[in-house]
Amino acid sequence: MFQSYLDKSTPYTPYRWGGTATLFLLFGLRIFFAQGWYIVAYSLGIYLLNLFLAFLSPKFDPALEQDEGMEDGNASGLPTKEDQEFRPFVRRLPEFKFWYSTTKAIAIGFFCSWFEIFNLPVFWPVLVVYWLILFGLTMRRQIQHMIKYRYVPFTTGKTRYRPAAN
Repeated sequence: MFQSYLDKSTPYTPYRWGGTATLFLLFGLRIFFAQGWYIVAYSLGIYLLNLFLAFLSPKFDPALEQDEGMEDGNASGLPTKEDQEFRPFVRRLPEFKFWYSTTKAIAIGFFCSWFEIFNLPVFWPVLVVYWLILFGLTMRRQIQHMIKYRYVPFTTGKTRYRPAAN
């Protein structure tokens, strides 16, 4: 029964992400007003960063394919234009699974923020700075990978042509 509701929600992407954003806002307000559970928020941030990187990454990594070809001895250095064919971008983590995992993680984090056992004493500015550095470094590496292998993980939809005006 739960799976049928998930299946029915698939085409409603903006509403699904709107609900997730609302849940994330509630979690943020809970952390802000309770003045605690920073380690839960940090853990959630690391997990969401991991999910986002999987969402941005291709399912078949061109760097790994190139390395495997070099080991086999059947790949020459750089590919030529003649033997390349168009391959659509296939994500390692599809959008629906990304949304579902994100929503589930935020709900678990929100649930954990109500139990004192998860309220570990930490100096939260260190966690924020460390997370920002980690985010910056991983996104820089991901963008360099995207530029090197020439792929764009975002599409704006199908190209629509207007009829020619006579």
